[in-house]
Parts: sequence; C-alpha cells; structure tokens
Amino acid sequence: MAPNTAFVDHTAASANVARELAEVARQKGLHFIDAPVSGGESGAQNGKLTIMCGGEAAVFEQASPVLAHYAAAVTLIGAVGAGQLAKMVNQICIAGMVQGLSEAINFGQLAGLDMPLVLQVIGKGAAASWQMDNRGKTMLDGKFDYGFAVDWMRKDLGFCLDEAKRNGASLPVTALVDQFYADVQALGGNRFDTSSLIWRLRALKAAQ
Repeated sequence: MAPNTAFVDHTAASANVARELAEVARQKGLHFIDAPVSGGESGAQNGKLTIMCGGEAAVFEQASPVLAHYAAAVTLIGAVGAGQLAKMVNQICIAGMVQGLSEAINFGQLAGLDMPLVLQVIGKGAAASWQMDNRGKTMLDGKFDYGFAVDWMRKDLGFCLDEAKRNGASLPVTALVDQFYADVQALGGNRFDTSSLIWRLRALKAAQ
C-alpha cells in the first residue's frame, strides 16, 4: 500500500488485534480504521450495512465516502478499537434477542397459536425488532440459511466474553446463549444462521 493510504479493516476481531494492526500500519506509514459491520449477508448484498469505525477523525473523513457506497450507516465511534467494541455490543444484543424470539415462537407454537398472525400483531408493539421482522417467518418455517453462521457468531461471542473478563462486565445471558450455540454446533448446525437457536429448542423437545 502507498504511504498515507487508509487501511480499513472490516474483520470482526478483538479490540487488541485492531490496536496491533494500527501500530503495524503506523510503522509502514499507513492509516488504520477498524470497521466491523452489521447487517448480515443481505445487508452486504443490498449495500445496506451498518459500519462501526474506530480511528482518527481525519482518516475517517477520508474513508467514509467510499464506505457509504455499500453501507446505510457509517459512524465513527471513537479511537482505534472502538469499532470492534461496538460490534461486540451489537452481538451481545443480537444473542439475547434471538434467544428470546426463539423461546417466544416455540412457546406460541406449542400453545397452538397462529404464530404468523401473532408475530404480525406483536410486531407492531413493544416486542418489535429487526430479528422479528427479518427472521420470524423463516424461524417458523425452519429455514436457517439466511445469513450470519453460528460458527461466526460463536467467534464473536468469544471476543465479547474475553473483553468482559478484562473490563469486569457481567454477561450471564451472553455466556448462556453462547453455550446454546455450542449445542447447535454439536447438532450439526455450524453453518446455520443465528436464528437456529429455535432449532435447538425443537430438537430438545423431540428428544423428550
């Protein structure tokens, strides 16, 4: 790379890795931004990703017009590493929401409710979420090939749990859901998307 080039890294990794890369970039006369993304496969395909950036403001201003070509939102969160930490916050939120949605759908189905109708109704209220809007129907249909794989999610949750050990945060729900994803892996769902937590619940019910 030519000197003064901005090296933008979309990898989801630890904040420490981002800082190490930034130092290597500095030694080579480059600028660095850690810029993990959210939005899944469909977000990438449709140019609607959310990009969380860490780095210097001047470098961000240089790079953000390029990133805007494939993102709906590009935001500088803070110094190098802040993008990775924000991605961890994102994954912590997703883990809890998907588990809650899985339990709710499974409960409603076992109760004999018309769950497409129920999701349509509660999707207009306080329970509404991106996960419900984009994964509710596919979860009902038992289809789990719509995006971010379980293997990748466990990698990211590992970063979250490691960082929590360093900063003292309590992540009991995240740790539990991480183990649920380990169950999905053990059942052969490594490449299923993250909504496959409901598949785990169905497998447990079938095994009873």
